[in-house]
Amino acid sequence: MTDPIADYLTRVRNAYLAGKKVVEIPSSKMKESITKILCEKGYILSYKIVEGTPCNTIKIALKYHPATKTAAIKSIERVSRPGLRTYADASNLPRVLNGLGIAILSTSKGVITDKEAKELNVGGEVLCYVY
Repeated sequence: MTDPIADYLTRVRNAYLAGKKVVEIPSSKMKESITKILCEKGYILSYKIVEGTPCNTIKIALKYHPATKTAAIKSIERVSRPGLRTYADASNLPRVLNGLGIAILSTSKGVITDKEAKELNVGGEVLCYVY
């Protein structure tokens, strides 16, 4: 696998499209950080890291609207990829859906959202957009 973050995002997107309640994904520190941000911002219900023999996995409980059964995440897309890295400095941070969505960045302060990066005045690699 050449791009594990794209695989992570695709698994989450496919689980939402299939109407699944839980999705399991192989774990890494970057994926755990992205999952933590998605949980804090309300895009997923909860997550749990399951210790395993070959490798750890992340179990993510997906979030749907109770009445209409629509997914909490409308779109989740990879921005920076191995063939074309995308960086943003502190003055040119991306705004997703005019501030309604979030951009997840990998910075020197860790994996954070675009709003947190603006507060800390840091830039970094733009990993994905979520709304």
